[in-house]
Amino acid sequence: MPARNLHGHVVQVLGQRIVSGELKPGEVLPPEASMAVEMDVSRTSLREAMKVLSAKGLVEARPKVGTRVRDARFWNQLDADVLAWRCSTMPTMDFVDKLSEMREIIEPAAAASAARHRSAAQLKRMQTAFDGMEAAPDPESWTAADVDFHEAILAATGNELLISLFSVIETALSSYFTMSARTASNFKYSLPQHRAVLVAIRDKDAEAAHKAMLKVIADTRENLSNKRRGDKGR
Repeated sequence: MPARNLHGHVVQVLGQRIVSGELKPGEVLPPEASMAVEMDVSRTSLREAMKVLSAKGLVEARPKVGTRVRDARFWNQLDADVLAWRCSTMPTMDFVDKLSEMREIIEPAAAASAARHRSAAQLKRMQTAFDGMEAAPDPESWTAADVDFHEAILAATGNELLISLFSVIETALSSYFTMSARTASNFKYSLPQHRAVLVAIRDKDAEAAHKAMLKVIADTRENLSNKRRGDKGR
């Protein structure tokens, strides 16, 4: 395995262990030499991996102490890798609740902004994504088109910060949409709500776009909550 892939492998393994809680905050990692042997990598690859994990806020090196795991409040929570690790290890409803809250803060305002600023080309991109949702033959195709639809809305705001934010949370949204599609009896259940968002943005009705997007998010949260209650009742 090339050196670059070796240190990337170490980053993935240790990052997942830290985020999952297998390695606890404050825990001191084993000495460099032992870890290199355990993970079958060179000490150079291990050092490179530690630099990456340190930049993500997951570990810190201290003289006479060694490298230790940092508390979650220091993690770069919007780092793409950290977010992906959290998505894969976080309890399902904890993930749903936190991501739903983030979406409620960001996406309705983004939909309203898109209604005010969208261009004809941007509206066409939303329509294409919506058509993909409508035609999707399975939950995976639906999820891909759904992600495209929400990305197109954020892009239509013309706000570079929001557009950059989407690239960070795309992994989380994809996981979220996949969960919702797979737990619903009809994975296209939210198509009418998405259509309402599209129509409001097409008509440049910011208030209606805001309300419609809130409904999309609320319905997705309810679908997943109903799934949780159903599982508990079994």
